[in-house]
Amino acid sequence: MTDRADQTIKVLRAGHDELAALVDGFTEEDLARRSGASEWDVSQVLSHLGSGAEISLAALDGALNGTGTPQMDFIRGVWARWDGMSRAERAAEVVGANEALVRCFEDLDATARRDLRIELWFPAPAPDVAGFAGMRLSEFAYHTWDVRAAFDPAATLNPEAVELLLDGLDRLLGFLGKADRLGGREAVVEVRTTAPERAFGLEIRDAVRLTDAPGAPDVVLTAPAEWWLRLVSGRHAPEHTPDGVRLTGDALTLDDLRAVFPGF
Repeated sequence: MTDRADQTIKVLRAGHDELAALVDGFTEEDLARRSGASEWDVSQVLSHLGSGAEISLAALDGALNGTGTPQMDFIRGVWARWDGMSRAERAAEVVGANEALVRCFEDLDATARRDLRIELWFPAPAPDVAGFAGMRLSEFAYHTWDVRAAFDPAATLNPEAVELLLDGLDRLLGFLGKADRLGGREAVVEVRTTAPERAFGLEIRDAVRLTDAPGAPDVVLTAPAEWWLRLVSGRHAPEHTPDGVRLTGDALTLDDLRAVFPGF
């Protein structure tokens, strides 16, 4: 998994540098814009990214130093401090907070990247560096899109992150997908993505799960891979849906799929 850790850390660095360049030019008006996360303005997305960076760094430091995962009192204090910042303060602080986390990842040697396990602050198995960096990449890539979408309705996910996010999606789908949103209906979707090209199944029954490509799907979804990821994460409003997205078949509509994936 060392190669995957290396690749994920490189993508985190590229994403950080992109975000830092964006934030550098923001005005107070820019920070007050509604982001791609409909309940947050741009500064609130930056607050979430900044607090997440601090908490992740504390967990990584705890694994390196043998002090364990951050406790909830610490985490609540981080959240409260970022919530209490002004918009301008969030923009000023987020770059340094995320730089510190990315630099800590970059400083890990090959042995740590292979063997280190990071205890989490919620009930779950302790991931290795590749898994933990992948968790941060998922949070970072989607919320960076939230920032960019405030200024560009046609914004896409960072292309360097897409394949890594695709490979980790099966671990999140059960949490993100809400089968009951179809009102008792069931469906099997064949998903065909481009950039990269993939073909697989999406089964919506008692739960939502990925499968091998089905032989007789109810509908076929053809879409850029980055939009498929945005669909599953709830970043799928019509104004953010490219013309290349197609759903063939009568069993479901795109709005049905949007309902199954309300987002976070």
